Amino acid sequence: METNINTTTTSELLEVINGAPIRMWTQGVPVEAEARAQLMNTARMPFIFRHLAVMPDVHLGKGSTIGSVIPTVGAIIPAAVGVDIGCGMMAARTTLLARDLPDQLGGLRDAIERAVPHGRTMTRGGRDKGAWENPPDNVDALWKALQPGFARITEKYPRLKNTNNYKHLGTLGTGNHFIEVCLDEADRVWFMLHSGSRGVGNAIGNVFIELAQADMRQHLADLPHRDLAYFEEGSTHFDDYVAAVGWAQDYARRNRQAMMQNVVTAARQVIAKPFTADVEAVNCHHNYVQRERHYGQEVLVTRKGAVSAQKGELGIIPGSMGARSYIVRGLGNEAAFCSCSHGAGRAMSRNEAKRRYTIEDQMRATAHVECRKDSDVIDEIPMAYKDIDAVMHAQRELVEVVHTLRQVVCVKG
Repeated sequence: METNINTTTTSELLEVINGAPIRMWTQGVPVEAEARAQLMNTARMPFIFRHLAVMPDVHLGKGSTIGSVIPTVGAIIPAAVGVDIGCGMMAARTTLLARDLPDQLGGLRDAIERAVPHGRTMTRGGRDKGAWENPPDNVDALWKALQPGFARITEKYPRLKNTNNYKHLGTLGTGNHFIEVCLDEADRVWFMLHSGSRGVGNAIGNVFIELAQADMRQHLADLPHRDLAYFEEGSTHFDDYVAAVGWAQDYARRNRQAMMQNVVTAARQVIAKPFTADVEAVNCHHNYVQRERHYGQEVLVTRKGAVSAQKGELGIIPGSMGARSYIVRGLGNEAAFCSCSHGAGRAMSRNEAKRRYTIEDQMRATAHVECRKDSDVIDEIPMAYKDIDAVMHAQRELVEVVHTLRQVVCVKG
């Protein structure tokens, strides 16, 4: 079903029968057979532009393969973007040094956990601990900027009104979303966080995935997979989706902005030394779609677990909760559609990690980090992820490392 037709120093190009080629930056990192099969299904869609680009953190995903860059002309696949629309990273270097942090970091972690709603509780009639009861002023201000766009979307799609939107703005969520305090190679303190468009983005994604499948109900059987149902450019649902996904991506960016503001405020209550936290700030998506120009043509680029790495552009590639993370500068590699990985990438499923590892394993793997060490975070154990050093080496022609960060505090939902 595939033929290796060319290998460069850092990537290989696979030819797919009845499909576009797949260029993979996966040298030295494992790629599961299921992920390859999923990539080949996507490559067979008739509107793929030139080739798919695959990052070294690649692994099987819902809707499309995580770690893939999907350029299209004349069509868009909602399930490829997925339901965590605009998920991404934000990092800010502070004017603090490691010696300015408290000797015991538990108080700093507690302050961050109090300042940012995180996790989730499902109680009938009760408040979800992962949402605000009374959002703070900075969240109010950001929501006011988002509200007009949301009103336009819900006028056409009323079912989206009854979603977690306003009260999720400035909140973390669950799973692999996190807030960290990190130190770089010069012992400077950074704050870093990972989250997306929360409940409202999930609802928007699901609504349009269902619409795409309904619009194509006569043709679903002809698709390699039902999750590859798409909207053709020029159709009403295409235009509505582009508007809604753009709004959700804006929400996600502002969500990270609000959290960072509240993390900094919380840290100032614990850290005695005055500081600022806007030096080399980066706020980037890794789960989104936007129009870009490549090879002289305007195309829609869907990055599913991938970061834009235009020449000179700063990005963030986090490791696991016990490994290094990187602030990188893009090299503008056109063959990769100017992209890089969004992290280390999972080496095993969450269920497999829970089956294989214990709380004691989690405690040993994160001994150097002030973080939760209980059964509910075993699925995020560092060993469940690929080797971040191997991932970085495989994409050495895509980005250059600007800063190397190590975690000292990690907050998870």
